[in-house]
Amino acid sequence: MRNDIKLLVISFLISIFIWSHAFAKEISIESLLPRKLPEGWTQISGPEIYTQKTLFERINGQAELFFKYGFQKSVFTIYQNKNNSKDQIELDLYDMGNALQAFGIFSRFRSDVRPAGVGLESYLEDTSLLFYKGRYFVMLYATETDPSLLKRMALTISSSIADSTPAPKEIDTFPKDGLKPGSIEYHAEGLLGYQFFKRGFQAVYLEKVEDRDKLRVEDREFNLFLAIFNNSQDAEGALNTYRGSLLKRGKVDSTAPARFGPNGLEGEDPNRGKVIVVQKGFYLAGITGFDSAGRAEKLLEEFVKNIQ
Repeated sequence: MRNDIKLLVISFLISIFIWSHAFAKEISIESLLPRKLPEGWTQISGPEIYTQKTLFERINGQAELFFKYGFQKSVFTIYQNKNNSKDQIELDLYDMGNALQAFGIFSRFRSDVRPAGVGLESYLEDTSLLFYKGRYFVMLYATETDPSLLKRMALTISSSIADSTPAPKEIDTFPKDGLKPGSIEYHAEGLLGYQFFKRGFQAVYLEKVEDRDKLRVEDREFNLFLAIFNNSQDAEGALNTYRGSLLKRGKVDSTAPARFGPNGLEGEDPNRGKVIVVQKGFYLAGITGFDSAGRAEKLLEEFVKNIQ
């Protein structure tokens, strides 16, 4: 009986060891680097691991931004073409903690829609490729123009990332009509420049507007935003704070009909123009800087309906 207990304990300890070893291997960030490089390429530097204490050594001017988005650790390395020492590719791979924060930092670096078909979303230029997948954000920068090579390397890295977490659900709440491609961003704090809105998403929309002489039609930008709170009480508190701010520095339309329910406001923001904000649960959905009230209301109505 005593031997049976010993065997059981030993088996349990072995299982714990195997599990912990496998888990450690799974989360080893350097294991996500490409193991098989394109023909003619070699690794000449790294891998160098960076933590919250040492990230400044790698990206001193941008480290604070990464910290706001939950940076955990990163790995950096350099690859070189054996036939041309000046032909190099720098690779930074960041563990951002979760897919929401990985999307957030990705959204702050892309400037347009140039998909490469890598990860959950990607951005490709002549000498750079950015993408995120699960909790990871990846940046590839080359000294020579070769988008196809960058894409091959990115696909190799993406295939090694086992995190299958989908993209943040809030992205799909933004209506497609009029949405400026590549403009959806996630801000970890200070949404729209207001600390009381805290974290959330914003996107740019375009509307056709005639000039005063009606000689031409131009695109004018306005914004939809979605502020996220821990609960409905916090959302209501932020809405009241915003109302108080507009009463002091802007305008609140007290005669506006309650189109979206009792917990909402319409008015003018001194920094962003016309504004409508409505509460839905622990979200605040809003639209700012619009010209056509009719279109803005329809767009916001669709937006609110999409929020689950």
